[in-house]
Amino acid sequence: MPLSVRPLSHALGAEVRGVDLAQPLSNSEFDQIHRTFLEKGILLFRNQKITREQHIAFSRRFGELDNHDSLPRDRHPDYPELLLVTNIPEKDGKQSASKYTGQQWHSDMSFTPVPSLGSLLRGITIPPVGGDTMFTNMYLAYDTLSEGMKKIVEGLHGIHTGGRKVDDPNSDREKEQKKINPPIAQPVVRMHPETGRKALYIGEKVSCFVDMTPEESRPLIDYLVRHATRPQFVYRHQWQQDDIILWDNRCTMHIALGDYQEGEIRHLERTTVKGTPSGYYLQ
Repeated sequence: MPLSVRPLSHALGAEVRGVDLAQPLSNSEFDQIHRTFLEKGILLFRNQKITREQHIAFSRRFGELDNHDSLPRDRHPDYPELLLVTNIPEKDGKQSASKYTGQQWHSDMSFTPVPSLGSLLRGITIPPVGGDTMFTNMYLAYDTLSEGMKKIVEGLHGIHTGGRKVDDPNSDREKEQKKINPPIAQPVVRMHPETGRKALYIGEKVSCFVDMTPEESRPLIDYLVRHATRPQFVYRHQWQQDDIILWDNRCTMHIALGDYQEGEIRHLERTTVKGTPSGYYLQ
């Protein structure tokens, strides 16, 4: 079956069909996948019954992988390239440190000096209902701002943190994260290094803007996040077992909804492709 592409929504995303990621891809096949990735921002691969090693190998074709040193408690103990997104309790019975991962609008690794180029998330155990992820097109978010607002945000830098929406049940982890990942300032508007298009770079992990107080910053942060997540910019993904979703963190933002029954298992594993250096630590 030849490789083909089906749009997922008007705003962004495409399903790639006719590919088995357990098998080596030819250069021409990968080039087609990569072009579609840059054009659509999100790619879906269904029914990919692959091993962890194959997941990592395919991910490496997009670039150098992050070993997740900034999230040491969330990575797989034997595969540092894999970040666990799971609610399976720890061996000692404690709640999983990554149970609430991603339940804010964000771009991966924005709280580090080398934000992610792309992420490849594999669905291994999926709740029977819910556990959805939503994605939004940050090109459209920028393009549809008024010219006056573009002038305002063009020179702003947002201060990104690694905090989560739900307080971490492990206080040691919270302290560790603040030490490993001090707040970092990122430009609110970034140019995509491969497409040359400008995209809004904001999210709910932004605490305030540089040289502005949190009180002054909050109304604009809230407006930009609300604007960027308008329904017409968004694709909502309903997970199936053995799905792989690849997204471009340079021009999309996403959120895990947590919309599933308490007690149902949700276990996914993610590779993270490193991007280009961006932003600066605050003095």
